[in-house]
Amino acid sequence: MKEKIEEALKNIRPALQADGGDIELVDFEDGVVKVRLRGACGSCPSALMTLKYGVEERLKEEIPEVKSVELA
Repeated sequence: MKEKIEEALKNIRPALQADGGDIELVDFEDGVVKVRLRGACGSCPSALMTLKYGVEERLKEEIPEVKSVELA
């Protein structure tokens, strides 16, 4: 499952990197993906919105087992 999530994050990563940030998979358990935001994303006031409405929605679309995405 982590490999599927990593593959999906590869598709999301360029948009984050374009703004000076990045995302790292920390863990996946019971439908919850734990990630760490890096660079500009780590200190951005909109990071939570990006996480929930960008990353979480995209992962849910691609991987039905994903229930939510949280910061680690």
